[in-house]
Amino acid sequence: MRANRAGAPLGAAPRAGGFTLLEILVVLAVLGLALGILALRGPSRVAALELRSAAGELAQGLRLARARAIASNRPVALALDVGRRRWWIEGRPERPLPANLVVSLRLAGPGAAAGRGGVIRFAPDGSSTGGWLELSDGRRRMQLGVDGWSGRVTLSEAPGLEHPGGADAR
Repeated sequence: MRANRAGAPLGAAPRAGGFTLLEILVVLAVLGLALGILALRGPSRVAALELRSAAGELAQGLRLARARAIASNRPVALALDVGRRRWWIEGRPERPLPANLVVSLRLAGPGAAAGRGGVIRFAPDGSSTGGWLELSDGRRRMQLGVDGWSGRVTLSEAPGLEHPGGADAR
């Protein structure tokens, strides 16, 4: 028996390219399973990303304020208003804090305002009034520290808020 170039016997109709119904159904089943898993883990993952993003943005704001103080040879402050859920560097637009995050402050010096907000000032030599901030989404916490002597800004993920048994500590 002779065959054509595609391997089909001569005289047989050439097979059309494409996918079989079975192949399409398998792909749809795999996609459905993947989307189902993503839907179950999605909100938790989004909350974690929002927390990390807000903490990272605030850390970069603190570093920018320090760099501006050094570059301009004058004090520069970053202010935080927990009640209005905003922070800003003097002379720049306000930035929002996500509504679902709890913000805790421990600031030193005259900028402290009893947990409602405050100011961290950076001197021209890079030093600062110092302080500590914590952002939490109820399950995870991110801590920002500002060293008073060096003005160095640190960002770290703190241990979670879950009890050893796995239940939320809300």
